[in-house]
Amino acid sequence: MAVQALAVDGSAGSVTRLAAALRSAVDGNGPAVLPVRDGGGPDLPAPVARAVAQGALPEGLAAVVATSGSTGEPKYVALTAGALAASAAATHARLGGPGAWLLALPAEHVAGVQVVLRALLAGTPCVVQDVREGFRPDGLARATGRMAHGTRRYTSLVPTQLARVLDHGGAPLYALAGYDAVLVGGAALDPRLRERALSHGVRVVTTYGMSETCGGCVYDGVPLDGVEVTLEPGDGRVVLGGPVVAAGYLGAPRETAAVFGPGPRFRTGDLGALAPDGTLTVLGRADDVVNTGGEKVAPAAVERALLAVDGVRAACVVGLPDDEWGQVVAALVVTGPDAPDDDALRAAVRTACGRAAVPRLLHRAGAVPERGIGKPDRAAVAALLGGVRHG
Repeated sequence: MAVQALAVDGSAGSVTRLAAALRSAVDGNGPAVLPVRDGGGPDLPAPVARAVAQGALPEGLAAVVATSGSTGEPKYVALTAGALAASAAATHARLGGPGAWLLALPAEHVAGVQVVLRALLAGTPCVVQDVREGFRPDGLARATGRMAHGTRRYTSLVPTQLARVLDHGGAPLYALAGYDAVLVGGAALDPRLRERALSHGVRVVTTYGMSETCGGCVYDGVPLDGVEVTLEPGDGRVVLGGPVVAAGYLGAPRETAAVFGPGPRFRTGDLGALAPDGTLTVLGRADDVVNTGGEKVAPAAVERALLAVDGVRAACVVGLPDDEWGQVVAALVVTGPDAPDDDALRAAVRTACGRAAVPRLLHRAGAVPERGIGKPDRAAVAALLGGVRHG
């Protein structure tokens, strides 16, 4: 068994090559595929090359996807043909049946790989929006026009893309409203953005998952068929189980043992809460919790409170080191001209989350730094806010 690195650049041609390689890998007729951003070169990353050389590849390996490396060096997730097929089948079952898929995401990320694979398993060609120059709403409208009529239509976006289509309006919004489902994941979706999309007829389905679970495996808070969601006692860390769970990290046995198993289970880095009906609410990353003066503050809760204020377009909350408090809550916000002053923003957080959660530093900027596809870069935000605080 081998692994093939395959460059993808956002063009239809590179996605066609990726689809052919995935088809061969899933059928067991070719090497597993590692999609890499164009320019990454044909050489395998060291952990993957080491696993290949040692013969330490799991049975049925079909795809390898790099994590975004938010906590350090990226890890290389081993996805088997069985896990990928189970994920695609569960997605189609939840959405109402197989259909045509539009790819508007980078194909080297797990969400992009899944769009390509779902189209393959549905027997429909994957329609590609060329994103070599970035995502453009007009491009989505044109790509939608190339999709076959008379079949269900699906696509997958990140919240930033959804917001751009809504802001643009016109033909792109009309096109998006024609989809049977628009999966939105990769980052938390602002409830107001969701409601805005729904009011325009866009059938938004929020997704939660990660590379280690073949992408989204919880839709609108409800696990896909076959997926089990549990919370660890004590801190409430989310654990995901079922046939969609990856076989581990290539070339990283210690990291694999720390978060995978027993059985097909993956211990995430997220905290969550389960309603009596089993609906999951993700509270944020365990590593992001701010301990300020002995009080624990979840940044996601503070972000939700800020985003609920009219005029706040984006927010990212982090903890900054402090000699007196241990950490202090700091917030980077993106606001429009109609946003209230800082005192009003702090008051909104105090009402929603309590005194301990009120940001001691509140800084306005034109955008929140991002990594990957639509995910806030908390390390960059912390560095920026640290500079503001001590500048």
